Amino acid sequence: MVKPAFAHVTQWVFDLDNTLYPPHMRLFDQIEVLMTDYVVQAIGVDRAEADRLRSLYWRQYGTTLAGLMAEHDLDPDPYLYAVHQVDMSHMDPDAELADHIRTLPGRRIVYTNGSAPYAERVLAARGLSGLFDAIYGVEHAGYLPKPEKAAFQAIFAQDGIDPAKAAMFEDDPRNLAAPHAMGMRTVHVAPEPHQAEHIHHHTDDLAAFLARLK
Repeated sequence: MVKPAFAHVTQWVFDLDNTLYPPHMRLFDQIEVLMTDYVVQAIGVDRAEADRLRSLYWRQYGTTLAGLMAEHDLDPDPYLYAVHQVDMSHMDPDAELADHIRTLPGRRIVYTNGSAPYAERVLAARGLSGLFDAIYGVEHAGYLPKPEKAAFQAIFAQDGIDPAKAAMFEDDPRNLAAPHAMGMRTVHVAPEPHQAEHIHHHTDDLAAFLARLK
C-alpha cells in the first residue's frame, strides 16, 4: 500500500523539470539548445564540440553548469539567465495536479538544478503558483548541483527540512540516491521505471500518485 508509506511525511520536496510537468512538453529540449549556444560563445568551440561538452559535463558533474564552472571558471549567473529564456506558451495548467499538491499535509517546496526565477515561470505556466512554501534553485546551494549530497544538505538546512519526515519527487534517478541515504521517501517520476535500491516508488503520473496519498 502506498498511502501508509507516507503517513509520516510532512515535508514534500519536488524537482521541477520533467517532474512538475510531463516530458512531452519538452522544455529541456529548448534549454539544451540554449546551453550549446552559450558554450559556443563562452569558450570558443564549434557547435559539435559544444554539444559534446554539454552532455559530457552533465554526466560527469551533474549539470552542464557545474562542469563549465569546474573546467572553464564560468560565471554562473549570466549562464543561468541565458539558458532559461525558453518559450512556455505551449504549456497547459494542470488543475488536478494543483489540487493534489494543495492538499498535501505540511510544508511543500520546489528544489531544481535550474534557477529559482525560471522555476517560478514554469509554475505559473502550469497553474501551480502559490502552492509551495519556498522555491530553491541551484544558486541557493552555492551552484553545487544535485546529485551531490552537499547540495541537498545545503537546501534542507536553509529550509529546515527533516529528511526523516520528508519525501522527494524527482525524474532523474541519480538525484534520489542522496535523499534516500539521508532517510527520505523517494519517488521516481518518469515514463519508464528505474530499478534501484534508492528508489521506493515509481510513477508515470504524478497527479494520480498524489491522489493515492489522500
